[in-house]
Order: sequence, then structure tokens, then C-alpha cells
Amino acid sequence: MDAKISPGSVSGLTGKSLFISLGAALTLISIGLDWTAGHWSLFGFGLTIPFVSAALATWGIGTWAIPQLRAFKAGQVIREDGPQAHLKKAGTPTMGGIFVVPVGLALALLFAGFTPEVIAVSALTLSYGLIGWLDDWQILRRKSNKGISPRLKLALQISFGAAFCIWLFLHQPADLTTLLLPFGLSLPLGLMFWLVSWFVLVAESNATNLTDGLDGLAAGTGAIALFGLGALVSTAHPELAVFCVCLSGSYLGFLAHNHNPARVFMGDTGSLALGGALAGAAILSQSLFALLILSGIFLVETLSVIAQVGYFKATKDENGIGKRLFKMAPLHHHLELTGWTETQIVARFYLISAVLALFALLSFQG
Repeated sequence: MDAKISPGSVSGLTGKSLFISLGAALTLISIGLDWTAGHWSLFGFGLTIPFVSAALATWGIGTWAIPQLRAFKAGQVIREDGPQAHLKKAGTPTMGGIFVVPVGLALALLFAGFTPEVIAVSALTLSYGLIGWLDDWQILRRKSNKGISPRLKLALQISFGAAFCIWLFLHQPADLTTLLLPFGLSLPLGLMFWLVSWFVLVAESNATNLTDGLDGLAAGTGAIALFGLGALVSTAHPELAVFCVCLSGSYLGFLAHNHNPARVFMGDTGSLALGGALAGAAILSQSLFALLILSGIFLVETLSVIAQVGYFKATKDENGIGKRLFKMAPLHHHLELTGWTETQIVARFYLISAVLALFALLSFQG
């Protein structure tokens, strides 16, 4: 690869052009969805107005919040064992989720009319964001890339997930435990639904957290997945659709500041909340199988880490040294170390996410 090629520009492709293309595409699709619905109204607002409002609000607040984060010296601490090219990112403000998540949730509650389902999934999203904030705060306080212990983080994820499942069990109808499958099929899960839901809450939040490793990667793929889920459930669950597109718009607005070269990172505050929002909305709308499709990128990133750790342990020699399946995990770091630029990786992951979202829509609504 030509060493003169800038990481932010490959064949005219830049982080900014990716952001503009994604924003334009999602906005046009939201207009099309509202138009084909025969009206511009889901509670009087449609999908377009909540989506665009959240994007603009987050972008606007970000222009004020980022200098504040920089003034508070909330600079990212880069892993020494990570890609060496990332060391130049040290000091970039992090914890951007502290304005992304509240903006998206506030607008979701306003546009959706404070329905019980939206209040519940908003509380879940906020609680997972709180876990991330604790982790980010410890990293900044210690000036180290180690935040709260993995055991404490997992315990908090399990606890908040359990609280959400208990609320569902007490307040939601019995047919919630039926899993919707593609092409009009369904699968009654019974009591197993609660264990599956609990697992998905923890797994999805960790998966989005692992994906947050390149400029614009988690924000863009998350915005696509949230938007796809919102479009999928817009007929049966309009309130949850509004929730999803508001969060999607908020992460898109954040992407205006987070595209390569990033001026701010979302931190665990934003990435854990992203997973919680996706899982919570999917559970409430019986869309766990659809979520599996929409979260294809997050799933592959997680599996790459599991495979790397498992292969290393399985190939340990007498000195305790094992072999590596990838140059580095998650997968986006492996691709980066094989010569791909950040923008190339992000662009391809966006494209895959978009294809998965289209496939989910065709499978469940076609």
C-alpha cells in the first residue's frame, strides 16, 4: 500500500464523506418510510422529524460539550498493546456518551409521549450508560486504560438486565415470550424467553463496547442498526420505533464529531448504552431474531475476540505462550494491522450493516 495515502482518505473516501453519505441515506429512507405509510404521522411526528431532530440536537450540543470535556482534561488513555498508529489519538476527549445518550433519550420520551415501554427501555439504556460512565471515570481518574474491574462491570450489567426482565415479567403480556422469526414464522419460548433476554442484554452491550475501537465505527454501525430496528417495528410498535430513530439520530449527530479524524470518542458511556438500547427495544418488540441479523457486525467482532482467546489458550506451550489466530482482536484491529486504513474498514462495515438491515426488513416484512 502506498505510504503516502492518508488514513483519512482512500480514493477520495474520507471520514467526513462517510458521515455525510450515511446521514443523507438514513434521512431519505426515513422520509420514504413516512411517505409510503400514507401519512406523516406516528403520534403526529413520523420517523423523520424525531430522527433529524435528535441528530441536529446532538451535533449542536456536541459543539459545546467537546470543549468542556477537553477543559476537564477528559483525554483518552490509549492501550500500549494496541495498534501503534492509535498512540497519536492520546488526549482526544472521551466520554462523549454523556451528551449522546441523554439527548437521544430525552427526545425519545418527548416524541413517544412517555409511554411505559419507552420509559422502561430508556431507563435500561441510561443504566447501561451509567456502567460505562463509571468505567470511563475510573480510567480518567487513574490515567490508565483500566477502569472498573471486569467482574464488577459484568455484575452491574447482569443486575440491570435482571431488573429490566423482572419489570417485563410483571407488566407485559404473556405473548411477549413468543419470538418472531422471518417470513411470518414464530417460536414460543415460554420461560426460556427470560433467560435468552437476560443473556442478550449483557451480550449486546459487550458486543457494541468491543466494536468501539475505530473513529466512527460503533457510532455509525449503531445508528444503522437502531434505524433498521425502528423501521422494522414501526407498524406494530410505533412508540419503540420513535425511540429507536431518536437514538439512531443521536448517534448520527455524534458521528459528526466522531468521524475520522475523531474530535471526541464515545467511551464506554456511549457504547454500553448503545447495546442496552438495541437489546431492550428488540426484547419489547419480540425482535430478538431480527436483532441477531441487525447486529451482525457486533456479533462477528465479539466472536473474533472469543476465538482469539480460545485459540491462544488451546495452543499454549510449556512456557505458557500460545499462538494467535488474528494479528489482534477484535477483527477491526486485525484488518488495520494487515494494511487497511480506518476509513476503509469503517466504510465496509457500514455497507455490511446496511445490507444486514435491508435483509432483516425484507425477511420480516416481505
